[in-house]
Amino acid sequence: MTNGGSFQKTVDTMLIRHQSILDILAKNQEASARVTRAVTKAVTSCGCLAIEAHKESIPESATISDLKGLLSSHVAGTLCPRCRETIETELGRQMFYLAALANTLNLSLDEAVQREENMLKTLTVFTLR
Repeated sequence: MTNGGSFQKTVDTMLIRHQSILDILAKNQEASARVTRAVTKAVTSCGCLAIEAHKESIPESATISDLKGLLSSHVAGTLCPRCRETIETELGRQMFYLAALANTLNLSLDEAVQREENMLKTLTVFTLR
């Protein structure tokens, strides 16, 4: 069993209060919002990150393969230790509820990740994500 499967099993034994799929969906959405808030605070309160967004300039001769090198994340800076810890904590909570959702639906996160990886390897850059 991989780490993902082990994590999913651990979540299954630890989820006590939020058994309803409705609770799990709401908690997952809340956790996602907390990740967004933590990244936002790294920019607006701490300042260890900056957002430098602008319209991307893509040459007409660019191919799909060129896009990876031409498009930017718009992130400047590096997470400070405090912000890194906060974001990792919030991502962990989000993963907890994602695993809980998979458990409730009797799905394997390992299989979902493997399926996604296989599709990415098959379609390569043509997935356009």
